[in-house]
Amino acid sequence: MRKALLLYNPLSGRRCDRRVADVQSALGVLHDAGIDTTAAAIAAAGKAIGQVAEAISMGCDTVFACGGDGTIHDVLQGLVGTSTALGIIPLGTANVLAHDLSLPVSPAAAARAALTAKPRRIAVGRIDSQNFDGRPVSRYFAATVGIGADAYLFYKLNANSKKMLGLAAYYIKAAELWLSHNMKPFAVEYADGDQPLRAEVSQLLAVRIANFGGLLRKLAPGASLLREDLRLVLFRTGSRSAYLRYMVRGMVGGRWNVPGIDLAYCHEASCSVLPNSPAGRIFVEADGELLGTLPAKIGILSNALTLLMPEHACLS
Repeated sequence: MRKALLLYNPLSGRRCDRRVADVQSALGVLHDAGIDTTAAAIAAAGKAIGQVAEAISMGCDTVFACGGDGTIHDVLQGLVGTSTALGIIPLGTANVLAHDLSLPVSPAAAARAALTAKPRRIAVGRIDSQNFDGRPVSRYFAATVGIGADAYLFYKLNANSKKMLGLAAYYIKAAELWLSHNMKPFAVEYADGDQPLRAEVSQLLAVRIANFGGLLRKLAPGASLLREDLRLVLFRTGSRSAYLRYMVRGMVGGRWNVPGIDLAYCHEASCSVLPNSPAGRIFVEADGELLGTLPAKIGILSNALTLLMPEHACLS
């Protein structure tokens, strides 16, 4: 690492009042290591891609996303397909990708970890869906895509409660939806090896990480950033008790099967609304960012991103 840019969102996540100080703390560590480093606020949601392009044109070999998974998601859009590395300073609420990489929560410690991290070329996911105006939208994702109940959670989650309560806001809203949400079925088509398969599900996860951190932890056993595929979690049931048993399994790292919830590997999956489906939209999210609604197509791009991986990261 010789020249780096630290990008941060001054308004997102918790500790907004300390965001600049946290970024300056990481900046100081990199400066002291002799790295030509600057920091900049992301101008607006979805605008990081232009700032990343400018940084690359100015010779930056590393761009740090200083924030949560939403900030990483924005920065990722400009880095896919380039040789410039993605570094992470976790300053968000959930920080699932940072958890998977076993990054320290202290900004200075995360910057020190980056100094000895190994740049590694990995695959990333891509999802094509439609926004709320019905126009096509394509996004790369690092950690996960969710379609169904979890995306509806992000649709309903209040930004102020997220800032005040942090992860507790997710858990409270998830409990509320578990009790009350009417889970609508939709169709998923994917291939297990050479065999095309079709399922009707109430929730789909397409996962790239092994550890979500927090209470959920092992939500998709077998997923890994080091793999060249997607780990699907197919909720073929609308049973609330099955959902709860599966979440408990993830919390404790259990290995028991939950009837109606299956795991599969694939390189591509297509999701669509069922004919004569109940009225209402089925929502789509990627890395915790609400994208829009079905239909959607999920795929994998090999050799797409250089990621700084700490030496102690355990990704399986």
